[in-house]
Amino acid sequence: MDNKKVIISLKKGNEASFKKAYLDYYDKLINIARRFNFTVLTPQDFVQETFLRLYNKKELLNEEVLLDKQLFTICKNIIINHLNRENKIIQLDPLQFEMVQEEAETDFFEERKEKLQNFINLLPEQQQKIFTLHKLENLSYKEIAAITDLSEKTIANHIYLA
Repeated sequence: MDNKKVIISLKKGNEASFKKAYLDYYDKLINIARRFNFTVLTPQDFVQETFLRLYNKKELLNEEVLLDKQLFTICKNIIINHLNRENKIIQLDPLQFEMVQEEAETDFFEERKEKLQNFINLLPEQQQKIFTLHKLENLSYKEIAAITDLSEKTIANHIYLA
């Protein structure tokens, strides 16, 4: 079968033509893919992806271009795209990552603490004192009442208003 007929048959979704193309070109594509160094995927993964793309985009095949040339181009493009993505991945030292994460957490808590203090400063003086004793120093209403000579109900009201 000539090249044009094979491509027309593939475009129509003929399984026998697809199987023949797979059997005819699999080893050739594997040899191309083996020329590259991959850290995650294998040459077989790229060839498999090539045939998947051939099947899913069969309507884009060009009847005037040799099938092997089209398959090699598809495979080459998949490999190049993968290598470009692989090169963009930055390998982080786990210890460095932990330090960056700890610094981010510390910055986050410092920022939250600062915002909380700014909100507390907006409260009337008595509410500031009671809120600080209860929420930041974890004193009970009874303990705050003993310190401030206020009733527990008054303290509860200040906390509610704050």
